[in-house]
Amino acid sequence: MNKIIKLLFLLLIPAGLSAQLNPVTDQYVLNPLCINPAYAGNRGALNLAAFYRRQWVGITGAPVTTSLIMDAPLLDSKLGVGLIIVNDKIGVTKETRINTVYAYRIRMKEGNLAFGLGAGIITTNTIWSDLTTNDPGDENFLISSRMLMVPDFNFGVYYSSRKYFAGFSIPRLIGTSFDFNRNRYTLKIDPGQYNFLLNTGYLFTISPDLSLLPSTLLSYSPGGKLLYDVNAHLVIDNRIWIGASYQNSRSVACLLQVAVNNRIRVAYTYEFDLGNLGRFSNGSHELMVRYEFHYKVNVVNPLIF
Repeated sequence: MNKIIKLLFLLLIPAGLSAQLNPVTDQYVLNPLCINPAYAGNRGALNLAAFYRRQWVGITGAPVTTSLIMDAPLLDSKLGVGLIIVNDKIGVTKETRINTVYAYRIRMKEGNLAFGLGAGIITTNTIWSDLTTNDPGDENFLISSRMLMVPDFNFGVYYSSRKYFAGFSIPRLIGTSFDFNRNRYTLKIDPGQYNFLLNTGYLFTISPDLSLLPSTLLSYSPGGKLLYDVNAHLVIDNRIWIGASYQNSRSVACLLQVAVNNRIRVAYTYEFDLGNLGRFSNGSHELMVRYEFHYKVNVVNPLIF
């Protein structure tokens, strides 16, 4: 089997065989709803965000992800609702995720505590016949799997105050595995394969127009491996974000977010892989555009948490 096919299989293992991991995003700091349904409505306004991520540019079959995310508060911000649409292509696998998210928020003395649940569907299709094989016996892979449509559920808890936030979530409660003998996917519910995410950060005020937001994301993944992202963002007048991220000896990323006005924000992230992939790729790029339909300032730490 040639090197390209081996690389594609490495790319497909997390998405096509276990389907337990969410598509990668560096901009969860700007929109925690990507990883935690309990964040729905926490910005205090109806907002729409679009994401485009091109990972490992220069490598054939590398992931390309587009996302559309919308959420809003209801009933005096006691409830939050949202919609997440993600299209992910990695190698010869295409996955589309459509989720509705719901959050119930409890007002506490210093902030808000929210419990969230996401429910939706995932469609997955792997077209093995698109692979090119060179070695005898590889023809076994020249088949096309049937499209799979499965339910998708996720859970989260999120606390935020004016200076501090913390969230815990399980991004996917139902996984899939591919049976080569039967040429089909099967559902599996295996807590041992769950990813447990913990995201927390604290806002330090340096001056009236300058703040520093260090944060971290811990991921306890299948096999008992602990992954982490360490981030730091400088917030200038709540209009310009300049940040950097270090990810578990895997990569480093730089982020820039600019508020065009009180409604429109644009962000760009560049990530460089520190491992072997860095020798073959030109890095990863991610772009976000957000529009807020109604700007409010009477919420807990508006536009920060």
